[in-house]
Amino acid sequence: MKAVLITAPGSPEVLQLQEVPKPTVLGSTDLLVRLVAAGINPIDTKLRQRGTFYPDQMPAILGCDGAGVVEAVGDGVKRFRPGDAVYFCNGGLGGHQGNYAEYTIIDERFAAHKPESLTFAEAAAAPLVLITAWEALYERGRLEPGEKVLIHAGAGGVGHVAIQLAKLKGAIVSTTVSSEEKARFVKQLGADHVIFYKQTDFAQAVLDWTNGEGVDLAFNTVGGETFHQTFPAVRVYGDIVTILEPKADTVWRSARNRNLRVSFELMLTPMLLGLVEAQQHHAEILAECADWIDQGKLKIHVSHQFPLEAAAQAHHLLEEGGIVGKIVLLISND
Repeated sequence: MKAVLITAPGSPEVLQLQEVPKPTVLGSTDLLVRLVAAGINPIDTKLRQRGTFYPDQMPAILGCDGAGVVEAVGDGVKRFRPGDAVYFCNGGLGGHQGNYAEYTIIDERFAAHKPESLTFAEAAAAPLVLITAWEALYERGRLEPGEKVLIHAGAGGVGHVAIQLAKLKGAIVSTTVSSEEKARFVKQLGADHVIFYKQTDFAQAVLDWTNGEGVDLAFNTVGGETFHQTFPAVRVYGDIVTILEPKADTVWRSARNRNLRVSFELMLTPMLLGLVEAQQHHAEILAECADWIDQGKLKIHVSHQFPLEAAAQAHHLLEEGGIVGKIVLLISND
């Protein structure tokens, strides 16, 4: 089969299309999936730049997100049959094979039926960002109906689904954007309050919006200085969730003075630590989101699509920044 491999860390040009053996069903609960599309995520570019989590297992195939059609199943598979369309976040960290390839193997416990209303490209764009936003808002942040939430970079991959999940919970959403185009986009998703962070002190804008109290929950998707600059925008005893590691020189005083609860969200943890029940929970999240998607309550925005052999070009584009929604690799024409 064709697959995009990296043999060493480096620039996007280290991504090379090669022929590799097609995987086969070995475990009783294995699915052999013919991949139709693979999502591109920032974790892919970071692993390509610095090396995977398993440097002794090179070359590697990147890509956590995939969508495709089940081609064969193990003798213990109960939930899927050949011909079923599935989507999932699995592999791509340097150990288990990723999804920049024509085929992959996934345990049925970690897959979900693809939303019928989505194209394979849209489905492949969805898993990592859906799980990340779901866990950050609903589980780490304990979001409740009627609460106010600040979502940074609302037009981005995680941000654009986080806005929708927050609204589905009955929350009131403020979000940061950098342009009028992105402002229109997030308003279409349901954002109640939009902040142009390049022209405005976003923390002060949030305080003005909340009559000086701050939001109940802030979701940091961009890292850097933005993380500690967000502390004053969160109410006393409120929550802040970050998907990025705080800088070593983070100034924590405001967070401590306000008694903020700080949480971390890394949806890769179950894969990295081999936590089977947590990976099954991820599949359950995807199943729930699939229902909302097919009911028209949740949308996935794909801004760019590239053929598999153009993975390097896709990485270049993602690293330039400013993308609205997600980037996807198209592997076949289904």
